[in-house]
Amino acid sequence: MPGVAKSRGCEACGAPLPTPSRAASGGKAPGGRPARYCSRACRQRAFRQRTERRAPPQAEPAGRGLPPSLDAFVGRERELSRLRTLLRSSRLLTLTGPGGVGKTRLALELAGRVRGARTGRAQWVALDSLRDGELLPQALAAALGVRERGGRAGVEALVHALGTRTMLVVLDNCEHLADACAQLVATLLARCPRLRILATSRETLRVPGEVVFRVAELSLGPAGEDHDVAELLSSEAVRLFLERARTSDATFELGRGEARTVAEICRRLDGLPLAIELAAGRAGSLSPTGILHGLDDQLSLLTDGSRTGPGRHRELGAAIDWSHRLLDPLERVVFRRLSVLGGGFDAEGAAAVCADGEESGDVGGDRDRSEDRGEDRDEFGDGSLPAGGIDHLGRHDGVPRTDGIRHPASHHLVRPEQVLRVICALEAKSLIVRVRGDEPRGAARFRQLSAIRAYGMDRLAEARELHGTWSRALDWLAGQAAGAAGSGAFPDTAEGPLIEEQENLAAAVAYAAARADGRHVPLAFALARLQYRQEQLTAARALLSGVLERVQDCEDRGAALALAARSACLQDDHGAALALAQDAVAVERAGRHPARLANALDALAAARLCRGEFSDAVAVFAECLAVVRTLGRPLDLALCRHHLAWALLQTGRTTEAERLMQECLPELEAGAPAGQLTAALHTAGAIRLAQGDLAAAERRFAEVLLKTPAGESFHALYPLEGLVMVAAERGELQRSLRLYAAAATIRRRIDTEPEAHWWGQVEAVVARVKERVHPSGVGAAMAAGRRLRGARLVAYALRGTQVGSVVQESAHDESRGRAQAIGQLPLTGRESAVAELVAEGMTNQQIASHLGLSKSTVAGHLDRVRDKLGVRSRTQIAVRVAGRPEGPGPGN
Repeated sequence: MPGVAKSRGCEACGAPLPTPSRAASGGKAPGGRPARYCSRACRQRAFRQRTERRAPPQAEPAGRGLPPSLDAFVGRERELSRLRTLLRSSRLLTLTGPGGVGKTRLALELAGRVRGARTGRAQWVALDSLRDGELLPQALAAALGVRERGGRAGVEALVHALGTRTMLVVLDNCEHLADACAQLVATLLARCPRLRILATSRETLRVPGEVVFRVAELSLGPAGEDHDVAELLSSEAVRLFLERARTSDATFELGRGEARTVAEICRRLDGLPLAIELAAGRAGSLSPTGILHGLDDQLSLLTDGSRTGPGRHRELGAAIDWSHRLLDPLERVVFRRLSVLGGGFDAEGAAAVCADGEESGDVGGDRDRSEDRGEDRDEFGDGSLPAGGIDHLGRHDGVPRTDGIRHPASHHLVRPEQVLRVICALEAKSLIVRVRGDEPRGAARFRQLSAIRAYGMDRLAEARELHGTWSRALDWLAGQAAGAAGSGAFPDTAEGPLIEEQENLAAAVAYAAARADGRHVPLAFALARLQYRQEQLTAARALLSGVLERVQDCEDRGAALALAARSACLQDDHGAALALAQDAVAVERAGRHPARLANALDALAAARLCRGEFSDAVAVFAECLAVVRTLGRPLDLALCRHHLAWALLQTGRTTEAERLMQECLPELEAGAPAGQLTAALHTAGAIRLAQGDLAAAERRFAEVLLKTPAGESFHALYPLEGLVMVAAERGELQRSLRLYAAAATIRRRIDTEPEAHWWGQVEAVVARVKERVHPSGVGAAMAAGRRLRGARLVAYALRGTQVGSVVQESAHDESRGRAQAIGQLPLTGRESAVAELVAEGMTNQQIASHLGLSKSTVAGHLDRVRDKLGVRSRTQIAVRVAGRPEGPGPGN
């Protein structure tokens, strides 16, 4: 018909496309090219089709893709976020960690979140059943669906099939084929430019460009009884246990008080996911309490895993055995001997316990020699019987081994210099883990996870090396204890290296006691000293009672009596303290050791002080000082002068006390442990307070508070109480009441009592303050003080003091300098909120719950706060927050 445009169809979908008529275009002839597509979507579809027709088709490997996830993935949100970033920036990412830590499950979850993972861009290759590294290329080709055509085979077939395709290949369980995997991975990455590889292995592949991510155990809830249930249930380990328990028994619910039991189960299992899942699998037949009791034999309880999973995941012992079979003979010997050190170890301790000779004997460090001899090797790597017959299997009480481990010959020796190398190898193979944290002596510490340690203990018993290894451990710990005891005249208060070995020391004491070993006495004595310093006084006195029964005529008897007297003093058992101290002095007067006599006299003077017999205490301390002068030990002399100064202060002889403190403080500041130095600074402050010099007293108390380690401890209470009295004398009544309430609350919380005379002074001052303040004001101030804790309390206590002003000014100067250097911005609103909560003493977990954030997000905010403020510690953040003007600053 005239005036009607001819209809055409869309080239992509065939829908009609009416051509615009002259009328539709305002009576003018239509211009431009006619439309070919009905929509933008059709235009894009057609473009893709043309592009695909131009590009030569590339064979799609018909791989198996990713296995389906049959259970819920729990936790590890922070790790997944970090891993996704690493996977985008690196072509080879290796997840390492001990057996059962969750490498495979984490790799599966990570691969599943890769774009296009479920449409063939991610392929899974399980290597646990492959034994021969030469067959690795063929096994990989089979898993990826690569066919050998055109004369191409093995690596060449893989390279041709992968070509320039964008693909992620996951190689699961590489450790038993580490060399073969490393060579193949290096070749594929060099020739396939768009290939990425994600590997899981108990040791690294050591390929250039490899990024290693060590998979840690799941996070555990806070230890102790004073944390709420919600905080315990938020830990990853507890969440995993509950998830798997409900899978095992759909009706499973936590009963009253069972949250702490589940948290303790997870703690006993070191947060190891496989162990937690196996334990949770018992929830259908055992209560959480029953499961906890069963963990005394973890390897027996933690069995019956998934029937469809790899054999190494069906029971915990099999998972560990898989790693153990890959060790060379020397590594096996050191691995099992380390199991006696349940409290962890450094290189020195490991060498002392594991080395048993000057020469290596047949074990040696040479892998090739051991392979040539055919000793201690599993021919097939899977525990099956080698061709050599029963000779290749070890025996224990007539029962053949089934894991291919031969009973080691008794003449196998380990040299001390070999142990460090083996420790590094065991860490690389994830059979020991590095202990992260403070390393004050600069020595890295390691430990075996509890299940791995139990396995090692079994191997140690089967090798008939248990008693010999324990004997070396006892010798080494006794030597350490003797060195600590001989370091000065007052060993009970000296800080020594054994604090790191306390758990090992306790195990050694139990072992020696069960066998009436002569080394029990020095070891028990050393453990009692540690417990005394930590105010575990009942345990210390119990140990000392046993020691005193065994050392009737021993030279250690006087020292044991002195320590028992000091422990009784701290427990307010004044009668026992005096009797024990008098016995100690009597024993040491009969001997010829001036240092031992000085120690006994110091204990007797302390007992007199506890009883309020200050004049007698001064006389005994004076005699002690005369004895110490003959020893030629400046630090001991300074300590004794400090003790005498404190006693003189109680008698009102402040001038003499001040003179003694002036003599001893330089020496103590130069070389005394932190606890002894803070006590001396407090004494100096108390003397100044008694003399009416409030500014000097305040400065000393504030200095002690800054030097006190973070966390609630009795070391921080005496300076706080000193500041209570300074504030009262200055007329700062509300401040005095707040600090008093905060200190009293902490004393109740950590269950520690002050010295009676000191506490009497504090109580008298506070009573006078309460008389001058209206009762409602007293109540409000006390309530506010009880809410102060942590860094916020320290910041409040330092506010207005000279030390606090110096700290704040220094922090501001450092912050300004950093800001000028790198152009930092002020805190954002969220960062300010996090900083305020840090100042209130909240942990990261508590801040996360309060603000509705994840714990990792809070940690990120804190890192930025530290960078912007130019500070390093939470206390410094609190000081900055306390000194900041009220109201939002710029950028909030």
